[in-house]
Amino acid sequence: MSQRRQVSFNGMVRPLGGLWHRFAFVLLILAAFTIMLVGKADIVIVNRLKGEIADAVTPILDVVSRPTQALAELIDQTRQWRDLQAQNARLREENKRLRRWQGAALELEAENRALRALSTFRPGPRASFVTSRVIADGGGPFVHSLMINAGSRAGVRKGMAAVASGGLVGTVVSVGNRHARVLLATDLNSQIPALVELSRLPTVVAGNNSRRLELRYLPQNAAVRPGDRVITSGHGGMLPPGLAIGTVSSVNERGVWLTPAVDWDTLEYLRVLDYKLDGVVNDGTENDPVYAVHPPETAPSSWLPDVLVDRPSQ
Repeated sequence: MSQRRQVSFNGMVRPLGGLWHRFAFVLLILAAFTIMLVGKADIVIVNRLKGEIADAVTPILDVVSRPTQALAELIDQTRQWRDLQAQNARLREENKRLRRWQGAALELEAENRALRALSTFRPGPRASFVTSRVIADGGGPFVHSLMINAGSRAGVRKGMAAVASGGLVGTVVSVGNRHARVLLATDLNSQIPALVELSRLPTVVAGNNSRRLELRYLPQNAAVRPGDRVITSGHGGMLPPGLAIGTVSSVNERGVWLTPAVDWDTLEYLRVLDYKLDGVVNDGTENDPVYAVHPPETAPSSWLPDVLVDRPSQ
């Protein structure tokens, strides 16, 4: 008896399954059109239905996404661990190298102290400084300069060095009561006496209104290599010695090029240094902004001005 009932039930279900397979596509199309019509007729109902469906599906999606999120975190941690290993090895190597340099620096410091005691060396004056904000950028195709919000009232004078955290930015060329203009080292009129730090080769760092600087007047067959650091020499009495200007980036038949130590795009604050140097002339109109040590007609070529500025009209 039960067997007959089972057979009759299967016989009833089988035609329904066939009908569903036959008309499923048509029913889905009708359902889609119905939802579209309801959405056009009443957007509020559709939006509410979407919200309820999203609320119902959210816990499921949360559970499903957890393994994927855990796998992504595991991959990220593995990548970080690998990077930390490489960084740790690099830092250990740098630490060893710095320890060797520290030993050499301590030895040179002791030797320098002994030599100074023997030669009655007179150190230069300690610098005072004024920190100022850049308030205007006069950059253009012909003049590269900045304006800062510190002037003569703050103790700023013409010829002072303007530096940032990286190194030399330029030289103060004009001063007002509450402002000053700084001619950048990249300006075409900028020529700064300098030294290649390790070889002590004298040179002049010249601007050319581009992002790079050029080394000029190097001795013949000068051994200058990419990576050499260039600093101010102090010649001319305008800028103090030892300020970082940049690093040699390329040496070719067209010249020796320097990457500045300063990022020109991030200059916000400048420090104007006052070393109480006597090489800068005063602002009298009878004096050209060259140097007070020698008159202009007798000044040797090695005493070129650090930054050439506009001369008074004759």
